[in-house]
Amino acid sequence: MPMGCTSGVQLLNGHRGAPRWSRIRHAFRYAFSEFFGTMIMMLFGDGVVAQVLLSGKQKGEYQSITWGWGLGVMLGVYVSSPSDSHLNPAVTLASCLLRRFPWRRFPLYILSQVLGAMCGAAIVYANYRSAIDAYEGGSTMRTVPGYSPTATAGIFSTYPAAFMTRTGMFFSEFLASAILMFGIFAVKDNTELKPDRTAAPPPPPTPTNPRLPLMMPLAMFFLIFGIGACFGWETGYAINLARDFGPRLVTYMIGYGPEVWKAGGHYFWIPMVAPFLGCAFGGWLYDVFIYTGADSVEDFRRWYRGRGSPGLEDARQGRSPV
Repeated sequence: MPMGCTSGVQLLNGHRGAPRWSRIRHAFRYAFSEFFGTMIMMLFGDGVVAQVLLSGKQKGEYQSITWGWGLGVMLGVYVSSPSDSHLNPAVTLASCLLRRFPWRRFPLYILSQVLGAMCGAAIVYANYRSAIDAYEGGSTMRTVPGYSPTATAGIFSTYPAAFMTRTGMFFSEFLASAILMFGIFAVKDNTELKPDRTAAPPPPPTPTNPRLPLMMPLAMFFLIFGIGACFGWETGYAINLARDFGPRLVTYMIGYGPEVWKAGGHYFWIPMVAPFLGCAFGGWLYDVFIYTGADSVEDFRRWYRGRGSPGLEDARQGRSPV
């Protein structure tokens, strides 16, 4: 769970004479964390797609894209550690549903993630504008996949392969999102340091910024790389409302036209809905069959009502009864 900064609380409550920016920064620290983490993710993700596409694959291929997105997510996780590194509204929802994450932060996280994704996409567009002009055939030409062989809207948001059915589109995004959330919960469960239950409790730690689980960012790199390499072809593995809707909105605003919403049979709504359902399902699946932590709503004590039930003590201690 995200942790507050004790020194920041003291700053707000006990040091009213502190600089105004320090108070503002503390009050919106989670928002800033998610904003910049998502922005960094988009800079690397959209940036690598732009380089591969606009260079005619002279400066990279599809595997370059999966590597770029993996690196973007890894660095975004590092940047957004104070807010628990969600970077994805569907991850935030699953955390609220299954890890008792505060619902009051849900709207703030989504807004920060969408704005961060929009900002990242806009920066990539500004950086590659000349290359886009050359690729499209002019500064007034901005086209969408399915409408032009030189379309560049796919740099910023996802579009499905032409052969995909509506059901196939939805299932592809649902499946990739479920794998994502299952993997996130598994990585966090296995990388967080487990306390020794038999030892005396350690002294309270010195207040500091939240610390990521030891291998979380690197593990997220391989998770995203794997999803992209194995499940990314059909729909572009958006698996994230902010990552797809924010940049899509930017492309609409800068002149790509209403086709960004019409392409793929109005495909745009699928990356907005399927990741929420997929992440919730993937997280639930992990909790039901594997996780035994006390912060999960799928607490094993529900299944063992009486003291004499077989496996009760094992379940309470997080051990397998078999």
